Amino acid sequence: MSVVHRPRRLRQNNEFRQLVKENVLTLSDLVQPIFIEEGIIERAPIKELPGIYRIPEALLCEEIESLYGVGIRCVMPFGISHNKDSLGSDTLSDNGLLARMIRIIKECRSDMLVIPDICFCEYTTHGHCGVVVEGKVDNDKTVENLVKQSLVAAQAGADMLAPSSMMDGQVGAIRHALDKSGYSEVAILSHAVKFSSAFYGPFRSAVDCKLEGDRLGYQADNANGRQAMIEARLDEEQGADILMVKPSMPYLDVVSQLRNRTDLPLAIYQVAGEYAAIKFGSLAGALDEKETVMEVMTGFKRAGADIIVSYYAHQIAQWLSERNVDAIIRK
Repeated sequence: MSVVHRPRRLRQNNEFRQLVKENVLTLSDLVQPIFIEEGIIERAPIKELPGIYRIPEALLCEEIESLYGVGIRCVMPFGISHNKDSLGSDTLSDNGLLARMIRIIKECRSDMLVIPDICFCEYTTHGHCGVVVEGKVDNDKTVENLVKQSLVAAQAGADMLAPSSMMDGQVGAIRHALDKSGYSEVAILSHAVKFSSAFYGPFRSAVDCKLEGDRLGYQADNANGRQAMIEARLDEEQGADILMVKPSMPYLDVVSQLRNRTDLPLAIYQVAGEYAAIKFGSLAGALDEKETVMEVMTGFKRAGADIIVSYYAHQIAQWLSERNVDAIIRK
């Protein structure tokens, strides 16, 4: 008589399920992106991202304390500048918004890890990620400015830099400059594979980015998985400490493939459009928000992500806290 295999035996109650659970989401996996706008005095709701706000500089410490209070220990700040120009030169100043918001966060909570976005799209009038020459983004001129921006961020107290422009050679140039300037302890979380995506739409509204044209010439082609592996390998060779794939849900195959090719920590960015899709679906009553978010997060972990950047991080931290309290009560 043949043996009947019954995998259901290990799913028959919560104790069994917890015993054999392969992937667990924890607070230490989460990074909260935050938007800081200069020149405003009150929090400004972002209509494309319900529940997310533009934070005034004067209230940034309050926001950091709120995140710290629920256990978030890592933030990725994005600036909304009122001093844009064709080069994003405000980010190259020690008194610019980029430097100011890093200093405020570190002065508020020195043990909050700060990973600023290293890019120019939030600070340029044309909305591109670098220097535009004759209608195209000049790779090497942009890398020169990314290096300057990185040194400003490091001097202001950034713990890790997140270069997101997808310029060839940017990681190596930034690593060399950091080491040469005495910032060898500053890490690099590389946007190793940042795909061209429709899911960035709400982010551009959030940071008031009026893009002229498109970014197809420098962001990764979303049809190409093998090319994504080349991008990631090059960043690893150039000294990246962590590799990131962005967006998340449509690209879990890339995360999984990359997990099998590198021993570096892997991050995944659940971008604004992905957040909005779940949020608006839940507001319409079509989705159970908490269950949907936690299922998606588990999928990220299962695919191989060690770190998750998500606008849901604050909310997830609260849910995890409630779950822990429930567990203690049940005991």
